[in-house]
Amino acid sequence: MSFWEKLEKPFFVLAPMADVTDAAFRRLIARESAHTRPDGTLGGPDVTWTEFVSADGLARAPEEGKKKLLADLMYTEAERPIVAQLFSSVPEHMAYAAQLVAELGFDGIDINMGCPDKSIEKQGCGAGMIKNPEKAVAVIEAALRGSAASGRSIPVSVKTRVGYNKDEIETWIPTLLATDISALTIHARTRKEMSLVPARWERVARVVELRDALGSRARIIGNGDALSLSDAREKAMQTGADGVMLGRAIFGNPWLFHPEKDLSTVSLTERFRVLVEHTYLFEELLPHKSFAIMKKHYKAYVHGFDGAKELRMELMEAPDAKEVERITQNFLKAFSPLS
Repeated sequence: MSFWEKLEKPFFVLAPMADVTDAAFRRLIARESAHTRPDGTLGGPDVTWTEFVSADGLARAPEEGKKKLLADLMYTEAERPIVAQLFSSVPEHMAYAAQLVAELGFDGIDINMGCPDKSIEKQGCGAGMIKNPEKAVAVIEAALRGSAASGRSIPVSVKTRVGYNKDEIETWIPTLLATDISALTIHARTRKEMSLVPARWERVARVVELRDALGSRARIIGNGDALSLSDAREKAMQTGADGVMLGRAIFGNPWLFHPEKDLSTVSLTERFRVLVEHTYLFEELLPHKSFAIMKKHYKAYVHGFDGAKELRMELMEAPDAKEVERITQNFLKAFSPLS
């Protein structure tokens, strides 16, 4: 029995987002959202995804390049169950990468078949997979082979969209569910729509119907516009989805998965403490990445109070974590009533 079958429904999971849910932010989320789950275990999100990682790179990159990719696959025990998300249109590379991540101790493998980035699609990956169902199936089967070759046979899942230029649920989803995937995440928009229109959760409900009609045991996870745990719970109830994936709502809010905390209950002092700790973690764990990646989090952390705009502007000029800490401490001293 895979971990997917042990999850209490509805469950709530952390979305994989490039240059957002990196090792530093995931570690912070696991800690700040920590609470006792119904089964007695301590955790934040019910399942955590890594950023997507190139299986081609893992299979072919020189040692230095592979080292950087493996940094995206760092995780802590507090993040379990932890799923490594991979992308590739080359079955042999997917098999290699799947075996590797299984050997690294991950609880599951997820294949990205929904990313709309043009550079990813040029490789035949991400949402480009929707246009090539036969290749998609071959890549899934390769991941399953790689997982089995590790001796652990961890479950394989897929994250995708309802279609490419149009809704293709009636053909695309049965193709995926005919394979032995353990979970299927549906971003309730087409690739063409990106995130420019509201997610159509009624299509998630249709995917649940298809799953049941086909007799698949795959868990169905809805994705798109879930704003909070309460919103996610309502969407799950309305659609019959087994779980809900939350993405953009995590920006500036590592407490998102805590059942009793949110931004309205977190003091400014605590918010800044976490911002600084996040920055130090980024420097420690990801020294090869541009500090500009960390800075885009500041807009999310710093808003909704007097002086926020000016503080953000100052933080955007900071060269490192030490300076970020100095700036935020000075702000709190000057505006102590806010904290």
